[in-house]
Formats: sequence, structure tokens, C-alpha cells
Amino acid sequence: MADTSGTQLRVGRLLKAHGLKGAIKIELYTDDPDRRFVPGAEFSLQVPGDSPWHGKSLTLRELRWYNGHAVGFFEGVDDRTEAEGLAKAILWVSHVEEEAPEDDAWYDHQLIGLAVVRNGERVGEVSHVEHFPAQDLLIVKTGSGEVMVPFVSAIVPEVDLAAGTVTVTPPPGLFEELPEVEATPAAASDAAPSEAAAETAETTPVETAETDAAAPAEADRDE
Repeated sequence: MADTSGTQLRVGRLLKAHGLKGAIKIELYTDDPDRRFVPGAEFSLQVPGDSPWHGKSLTLRELRWYNGHAVGFFEGVDDRTEAEGLAKAILWVSHVEEEAPEDDAWYDHQLIGLAVVRNGERVGEVSHVEHFPAQDLLIVKTGSGEVMVPFVSAIVPEVDLAAGTVTVTPPPGLFEELPEVEATPAAASDAAPSEAAAETAETTPVETAETDAAAPAEADRDE
């Protein structure tokens, strides 16, 4: 896995092989691909520990667009088999302090330690960030343990580095246990007719059952 501790920025994920010459479709995590994906750009790889690409990097030869999808050609990836071995790899670039920040992009070291606020009240603190192919997770330390918060705008609408806060609007149950729903008297009374129906069925004469069986047309119409 690449070193993702504060000096790295996640910019993309390799999806699947494209064609036979080693090209790979890329899911972009950057608002500025023209700056990040230029010939010669080098990317650290986040891959499983048993991958032959573990601990290695990729150098971009060329970025092309096919039907609106980004497709990358990389040094040393010359056929479809090699490209398929890189599927789901996450691409990281080194952080340069002089670079202009991208919109809605933060580094791990900027997020760690921020206060997590819900409805104006502090509920915890960001302890670290987990990176997964589908999305990132903020790991929030609370008084009752750690909570994993999907780092998406619907749940984390605001990050204010100047104020040192992360605002969250979590769904019910994410930060607290929901109360158990107890059975109501109405629910109990609803069950009573079923019990009465069962008793009636047990005492129904055989003649009635035979009469019902002799009327298949009625059953077909109900279906």
C-alpha cells in the first residue's frame, strides 16, 4: 500500500483494462486532470499486499478520452493481462505545498484532529481517515467509541479548516442506538382475529371443504 500519511493526495482509481495494448480506464478523483495526468506523471499505488504491484509506482505515458471516460497508458503496462492486474488500484500523488488546493479536497493531516459537530454540538473528533475504492471514511472518536462516517457531501456537508470543525448531518442511528420499538396493544388486537380464524378452521365441517373444492372457477378468478 502506498504511503498515504499526510503527504499524498488520492487522484484516481484504475477500473479495468481497455483494449489489448495495456490501456486502463480511470475513475478520476481530481477536478484538474490536466494538471495531474500529464505525460511523465508518477503515481504511487494502493494495492493489496499480495499484489505484484505492491510498493511500486506507475508513470503515465498518455491520457486519452473515449466516450467521455478517461483512459490511461502507463510505462511498463503493455498488454491486457498486465492492465487487468492493476484493476481497482488507487492512484496517489505526492503533495507539494506550493500547489493551489483543489475544491472539496483535503489531505489526511488536515482532517485529523478536527472537531465533529452535529446540530451545533460537538460529538467527537476525527482520529484518522480510511481510504476505500468506493469512498473514504472519517473515523470519529466519540465518548462511546469510534464511529465510521462516510466522507460524502450528503453526510459531511462542510469542512472548515479555519474553524477546526467538520459538520455532519448523519442518518439516525449512526452516532447513537435507536430505541427498540415495543409491541402496541393495537398490534396485539390485530393478532386476535387470526387466532379466531384458526379456531374456526379447526371446527369447519368436512362438507364445507368439499364444497369449496368443487368450485375451481371462483379460485381462478381470485388469482
